[in-house]
Amino acid sequence: MSKANGSIAGYRLTDHTRITELGTWADAITPDGRRAGALRFDPGVVGLPGVRERVVGAVVADRRLAQGGSPGLVQVADVVAAGADVWLLTAAAISPSLGDLMAARAVDPPGAAAVLVEIAQTLQALHASGLAHGSLHPGTIVIAEDGAALLIERGLLDAVRDQEAAPERDVSAWATLARSLGASCPEPSARLLDRAAATATLHGLAAAGDVLLGQREALPGGQITRDRLAQEVRNRTTLEIGLNPIPDRDEGEIVTLLHAPAFEHFGPGVTAAEPQVDTTAARMWRQGAQEAAPAGKAGRAARARRRRTMLAAAVFAVVVAGGLLAWFRLSGPSTPLAVTAIEVSAPKKAQGCDADVLITGKISTNGGAGEIRYEWAQSDRKEKILQTQRTTSDKTSYTLPLKWKVSGRSTAKLTATLTVTSPQRLRDKATFTYKC
Repeated sequence: MSKANGSIAGYRLTDHTRITELGTWADAITPDGRRAGALRFDPGVVGLPGVRERVVGAVVADRRLAQGGSPGLVQVADVVAAGADVWLLTAAAISPSLGDLMAARAVDPPGAAAVLVEIAQTLQALHASGLAHGSLHPGTIVIAEDGAALLIERGLLDAVRDQEAAPERDVSAWATLARSLGASCPEPSARLLDRAAATATLHGLAAAGDVLLGQREALPGGQITRDRLAQEVRNRTTLEIGLNPIPDRDEGEIVTLLHAPAFEHFGPGVTAAEPQVDTTAARMWRQGAQEAAPAGKAGRAARARRRRTMLAAAVFAVVVAGGLLAWFRLSGPSTPLAVTAIEVSAPKKAQGCDADVLITGKISTNGGAGEIRYEWAQSDRKEKILQTQRTTSDKTSYTLPLKWKVSGRSTAKLTATLTVTSPQRLRDKATFTYKC
């Protein structure tokens, strides 16, 4: 395990690090005490012609996607330069990775299925936007405290290699991931994950997700759940959050690459007109740019005073930003609506003659206000039931019931499918037995 040093742009680094193809990730703590991450790019990689600009372009594309309400990515807070070093700073934790939990044998079959379904949905949203991940594997999947599967390093390897987004590589990587997770599962869960991998290769991620959702009875308890993943993460983070912060060092001049004049043009179709977030590094850059760089001992003392002033300003800005955020939340919706989860359940007992069957759909949102459009499909008829659900900023969970009247003499398995069509496309289904 490699060693990180001190802090960067107000982020306090710890010695909990890991090396990837891009450089070295370090767990970090933000000025307001939240868990986050910092990636120091390998100087031999980021120093190649055009790499910085392409990395910034990938980050700007992710921000645009996040503003549209697409979940599933660990958001980037800033990209900064400190001397010859280039750092990517995240707004949330980047550990543990799925690879960490797999190595500890802490991924149960229901959790493996949950990860695969969520990653498939995130990849579909990326591909629909003309983007791709480009480097999907257990090390680029982060498990959040609620057990959700999030992606890091989206588009960065493609940016370094100067290659086009290739959704088919993501699909192949997802199938490989499904097989790897299945290899540590008992039967019949292993067969289900292997079947989903084969389906992804032949028919795509949407069909593979349908296999997992439609055949969940192969999993222990017949459920797809991330409960154990969430517990494993909570157990780890309570132990790891304060691991050995590294003593401060002289960071030198900090320049945010998302604002600096040298990066006014980031690539085709992406310019400095893109909406940006005022970051700690941006404030440091603006203040530093107004002063001539002193020399000698006096210069070092001046830089030290300036760093202390900037740190105090950064902490104050965080407090002010928190107050503004709270005010915006109270005064009106500020978050674009996104559906974060969907689940459909049906009666487990066989239904008798002329039954009124209640199917329950549950959806979770990010707390944004707006309108969700969805449709119910019943396997015994062609017509779909189109409906809408208004959402508010004070509620994140909604129940969407379907009353299904079944009659006649027959024995059949019937399936109800709930599809959210807007603000993004998500799907789940449930099956029940009718006997008369």
